[in-house]
Amino acid sequence: MSHADEVHGPAPAPDAALAAPATDSTPNIVDGIAFARLYGEPLFKLPTDLYIPPDALEVFLETFEGPLDLLLYLIRKQNFNVLDIPMADVTVQYLGYVDQLRQTNLELASEYLLMAAMLIEIKSRMLLPVRKADSGEEAEDPRAELVRRLLEYEQMKLAAQRIDQLPQLGRDFLRAEVYIEQSITPRFPDVDSEDLRAAWADVIKRAKLVQHHKISREELSVREHMSSILRQLQNARFIEFSDLFDTTRGVPVVVVNFIAVLELCRESLVEITQAEPFAPIYVRLAYLPA
Repeated sequence: MSHADEVHGPAPAPDAALAAPATDSTPNIVDGIAFARLYGEPLFKLPTDLYIPPDALEVFLETFEGPLDLLLYLIRKQNFNVLDIPMADVTVQYLGYVDQLRQTNLELASEYLLMAAMLIEIKSRMLLPVRKADSGEEAEDPRAELVRRLLEYEQMKLAAQRIDQLPQLGRDFLRAEVYIEQSITPRFPDVDSEDLRAAWADVIKRAKLVQHHKISREELSVREHMSSILRQLQNARFIEFSDLFDTTRGVPVVVVNFIAVLELCRESLVEITQAEPFAPIYVRLAYLPA
């Protein structure tokens, strides 16, 4: 046996070395119980060079949402009657909490100082002798306003707790979601006889809206109306201007008739006369009939 075999023993087989579990560095026999682990290694005593700042660790046993919450907690914790609050005990306990709060958070303590002043004022008023009002009624209890605020706050707090106990989406349950794979081939809806009937009725309705109306144009001759006017004037010496127009035949005939009168004047076949301003206008022949 060589010197290496005496010191180290035979070399383990490769498979045995791979299958062997990792050894634990924790000693089998220690002087005490490990109170912590640092990077997996047990610590049995604090390091001598360890420094912990005074404000490194803060423990809040109770947290409150405001002065009324703290005051209500002190009353309910000691089973005090909220309608008959022992102001001396409650004020001392309240001020003790405010003193601790002022050492750590002065801005937050300012909210509680106003309630502390109110408690001290109520306590002072209770020490004074009670005076009856001028109306003879007994004076109101200095604690009445505080009791009213506490009862209203407690009602709102209990209501908020009941609402918080209701199931909430995202906290107590999740919305069910189902993924449906859609087919690539489009599927068209079926068409029945009722759909065809409605479509046909719509077509008929639109067809009735389109109607044709043929307007026939009457052929009117200016020369023909000129001859008709001359025939009327041959049998009368004067004819009033308005009597030359037949309004029953429509506006187109009246217009053509007026153009005929103008053409006769232009050709000096008729004369248009008037006795005086605003008097009736008369039409007569400009020549003597044969």
